[in-house]
Amino acid sequence: EFGAETDRPTIINMTNHAIFNLAGEGAPGGVEGHRLTIPATAITAVDAALIPTGELRPVEGTVFDFRGGRIIGEGIRDGRDEQIVLGHGYDHNFALDKGSTEQPELAARLEDPASGRVLEVLSTEPGVQVYTGNFLTGLLVGKGGHLYRMGDGIALEPQKFPDTPNQPAFGSARVEPGVPYRHVMVYRLSVAD
Repeated sequence: EFGAETDRPTIINMTNHAIFNLAGEGAPGGVEGHRLTIPATAITAVDAALIPTGELRPVEGTVFDFRGGRIIGEGIRDGRDEQIVLGHGYDHNFALDKGSTEQPELAARLEDPASGRVLEVLSTEPGVQVYTGNFLTGLLVGKGGHLYRMGDGIALEPQKFPDTPNQPAFGSARVEPGVPYRHVMVYRLSVAD
Protein backbone atom coordinates (compact mmCIF):
# COMPACT_ATOMS: atom_id res chain seq x y z
CA GLU A 1 0.00 0.00 0.00
CA PHE A 2 1.30 3.42 -0.98
CA GLY A 3 0.31 6.51 0.92
CA ALA A 4 1.31 10.15 0.93
CA GLU A 5 0.30 13.45 2.44
CA THR A 6 1.24 16.89 1.24
CA ASP A 7 1.20 20.45 2.51
CA ARG A 8 0.79 21.84 -1.02
CA PRO A 9 -1.03 20.59 -4.11
CA THR A 10 1.20 17.84 -5.51
CA ILE A 11 1.08 15.44 -8.44
CA ILE A 12 1.49 11.87 -7.14
CA ASN A 13 1.27 8.66 -9.16
CA MET A 14 3.14 5.82 -7.46
CA THR A 15 3.59 2.33 -8.85
CA ASN A 16 5.94 -0.65 -8.81
CA HIS A 17 8.35 -1.46 -11.65
CA ALA A 18 9.18 -5.07 -10.74
CA ILE A 19 9.83 -7.17 -13.82
CA PHE A 20 8.53 -10.75 -13.88
CA ASN A 21 9.24 -13.90 -15.88
CA LEU A 22 7.11 -16.73 -14.55
CA ALA A 23 9.06 -19.27 -16.62
CA GLY A 24 12.16 -18.43 -14.59
CA GLU A 25 15.14 -16.18 -15.02
CA GLY A 26 16.91 -16.81 -18.32
CA ALA A 27 14.09 -18.96 -19.74
CA PRO A 28 14.23 -19.26 -23.54
CA GLY A 29 11.70 -16.97 -25.21
CA GLY A 30 11.37 -14.75 -22.16
CA VAL A 31 7.72 -13.90 -21.52
CA GLU A 32 6.56 -14.27 -25.12
CA GLY A 33 4.87 -17.58 -24.25
CA HIS A 34 3.06 -16.14 -21.22
CA ARG A 35 -0.70 -15.62 -21.36
CA LEU A 36 -1.81 -12.14 -20.30
CA THR A 37 -5.34 -11.06 -19.43
CA ILE A 38 -6.26 -7.41 -18.86
CA PRO A 39 -9.87 -6.26 -18.32
CA ALA A 40 -9.53 -3.11 -20.42
CA THR A 41 -11.33 -1.95 -23.55
CA ALA A 42 -8.84 0.85 -24.33
CA ILE A 43 -5.22 1.93 -24.09
CA THR A 44 -3.82 5.42 -23.83
CA ALA A 45 -2.20 5.83 -27.26
CA VAL A 46 1.33 7.27 -27.30
CA ASP A 47 3.44 9.40 -29.61
CA ALA A 48 7.01 8.72 -30.81
CA ALA A 49 8.39 9.80 -27.41
CA LEU A 50 5.98 7.34 -25.70
CA ILE A 51 4.02 10.23 -24.19
CA PRO A 52 0.23 9.74 -24.16
CA THR A 53 -1.53 11.69 -26.90
CA GLY A 54 -4.79 12.00 -24.98
CA GLU A 55 -6.52 9.42 -27.15
CA LEU A 56 -8.18 6.44 -25.52
CA ARG A 57 -7.79 3.90 -28.31
CA PRO A 58 -10.11 0.86 -28.34
CA VAL A 59 -8.30 -2.49 -28.10
CA GLU A 60 -10.92 -4.55 -29.93
CA GLY A 61 -9.42 -6.27 -32.96
CA THR A 62 -5.86 -5.17 -32.12
CA VAL A 63 -2.79 -6.79 -30.56
CA PHE A 64 -3.73 -4.89 -27.40
CA ASP A 65 -6.91 -6.90 -26.85
CA PHE A 66 -6.07 -8.98 -23.78
CA ARG A 67 -9.64 -9.05 -22.44
CA GLY A 68 -10.04 -12.77 -23.09
CA GLY A 69 -6.38 -13.53 -22.50
CA ARG A 70 -3.77 -13.96 -25.21
CA ILE A 71 -0.18 -15.07 -25.60
CA ILE A 72 2.13 -12.04 -25.42
CA GLY A 73 4.25 -13.25 -28.35
CA GLU A 74 1.25 -13.07 -30.68
CA GLY A 75 1.50 -9.28 -30.82
CA ILE A 76 4.74 -8.06 -29.28
CA ARG A 77 6.56 -7.90 -32.63
CA ASP A 78 3.61 -6.99 -34.87
CA GLY A 79 5.05 -4.26 -37.08
CA ARG A 80 1.63 -3.56 -38.58
CA ASP A 81 0.51 -1.87 -35.36
CA GLU A 82 1.94 1.65 -35.06
CA GLN A 83 1.69 1.57 -31.26
CA ILE A 84 3.80 -1.61 -31.09
CA VAL A 85 6.35 0.00 -33.42
CA LEU A 86 6.50 3.17 -31.31
CA GLY A 87 6.95 1.21 -28.07
CA HIS A 88 9.27 -1.44 -29.57
CA GLY A 89 6.74 -3.85 -28.06
CA TYR A 90 4.29 -3.26 -25.24
CA ASP A 91 4.93 -0.09 -23.24
CA HIS A 92 1.38 1.16 -22.84
CA ASN A 93 -1.16 2.07 -20.22
CA PHE A 94 -4.37 0.08 -20.31
CA ALA A 95 -7.50 1.93 -19.18
CA LEU A 96 -9.06 -0.63 -16.87
CA ASP A 97 -12.80 -1.11 -17.21
CA LYS A 98 -13.13 -1.06 -13.41
CA GLY A 99 -11.81 2.51 -13.11
CA SER A 100 -10.67 3.68 -9.67
CA THR A 101 -11.94 1.58 -6.78
CA GLU A 102 -11.90 1.70 -2.98
CA GLN A 103 -10.72 -1.91 -2.71
CA PRO A 104 -8.18 -3.57 -5.03
CA GLU A 105 -9.68 -5.30 -8.06
CA LEU A 106 -8.11 -7.28 -10.89
CA ALA A 107 -5.85 -5.21 -13.13
CA ALA A 108 -3.98 -8.03 -14.88
CA ARG A 109 -3.43 -11.78 -14.83
CA LEU A 110 -0.24 -13.34 -16.16
CA GLU A 111 0.24 -17.09 -16.60
CA ASP A 112 3.12 -19.23 -17.78
CA PRO A 113 1.28 -22.18 -19.36
CA ALA A 114 4.35 -24.44 -19.16
CA SER A 115 4.90 -24.14 -15.40
CA GLY A 116 1.36 -23.22 -14.38
CA ARG A 117 2.66 -20.23 -12.41
CA VAL A 118 0.15 -17.38 -12.19
CA LEU A 119 0.54 -13.75 -11.17
CA GLU A 120 -2.57 -11.71 -10.46
CA VAL A 121 -2.22 -7.97 -10.03
CA LEU A 122 -4.97 -6.15 -8.16
CA SER A 123 -5.18 -2.40 -7.67
CA THR A 124 -7.33 0.52 -6.67
CA GLU A 125 -6.02 2.60 -9.60
CA PRO A 126 -7.72 2.98 -13.02
CA GLY A 127 -4.80 1.95 -15.23
CA VAL A 128 -2.02 -0.58 -15.62
CA GLN A 129 1.14 0.10 -17.60
CA VAL A 130 2.44 -2.98 -19.40
CA TYR A 131 6.15 -2.93 -20.22
CA THR A 132 7.88 -5.87 -21.89
CA GLY A 133 11.50 -4.82 -21.36
CA ASN A 134 11.72 -3.24 -24.80
CA PHE A 135 14.84 -1.27 -23.98
CA LEU A 136 16.79 -4.15 -22.48
CA THR A 137 19.66 -4.53 -24.93
CA GLY A 138 21.59 -7.47 -23.53
CA LEU A 139 24.07 -5.28 -21.68
CA LEU A 140 22.55 -5.82 -18.23
CA VAL A 141 23.90 -8.96 -16.59
CA GLY A 142 21.41 -10.49 -14.21
CA LYS A 143 21.13 -13.36 -11.80
CA GLY A 144 23.02 -16.41 -12.95
CA GLY A 145 25.03 -14.38 -15.48
CA HIS A 146 22.18 -14.10 -17.99
CA LEU A 147 22.10 -11.06 -20.27
CA TYR A 148 18.66 -9.43 -20.15
CA ARG A 149 17.13 -8.67 -23.53
CA MET A 150 13.86 -7.39 -24.97
CA GLY A 151 10.94 -9.52 -23.88
CA ASP A 152 12.85 -11.36 -21.15
CA GLY A 153 10.45 -9.97 -18.55
CA ILE A 154 7.28 -7.97 -18.08
CA ALA A 155 6.32 -5.19 -15.69
CA LEU A 156 2.66 -4.76 -14.75
CA GLU A 157 2.41 -1.33 -13.14
CA PRO A 158 -0.94 -0.27 -11.67
CA GLN A 159 -1.29 3.50 -11.70
CA LYS A 160 -3.29 6.52 -12.65
CA PHE A 161 -3.01 7.28 -16.35
CA PRO A 162 0.38 8.70 -17.35
CA ASP A 163 0.58 12.41 -18.18
CA THR A 164 -2.59 13.30 -16.28
CA PRO A 165 -1.40 16.88 -15.65
CA ASN A 166 -1.45 17.48 -19.42
CA GLN A 167 -4.47 15.32 -20.28
CA PRO A 168 -7.51 16.57 -18.32
CA ALA A 169 -9.72 13.80 -19.72
CA PHE A 170 -7.49 11.24 -17.97
CA GLY A 171 -8.54 12.36 -14.51
CA SER A 172 -6.27 13.89 -11.93
CA ALA A 173 -3.17 12.77 -10.05
CA ARG A 174 -3.24 15.93 -7.96
CA VAL A 175 -3.24 15.44 -4.20
CA GLU A 176 -4.49 18.29 -2.04
CA PRO A 177 -3.38 19.14 1.50
CA GLY A 178 -5.49 17.30 4.05
CA VAL A 179 -6.58 14.63 1.55
CA PRO A 180 -4.16 11.68 1.80
CA TYR A 181 -3.07 9.77 -1.30
CA ARG A 182 -3.71 6.03 -1.12
CA HIS A 183 -3.00 3.31 -3.66
CA VAL A 184 -3.32 -0.36 -2.82
CA MET A 185 -1.78 -2.92 -5.15
CA VAL A 186 -1.52 -6.64 -4.62
CA TYR A 187 0.77 -9.04 -6.47
CA ARG A 188 -0.66 -12.51 -5.85
CA LEU A 189 1.29 -15.58 -6.99
CA SER A 190 -0.18 -19.06 -7.33
CA VAL A 191 0.00 -22.22 -9.40
CA ALA A 192 -2.85 -23.08 -11.77
CA ASP A 193 -4.66 -26.36 -11.20
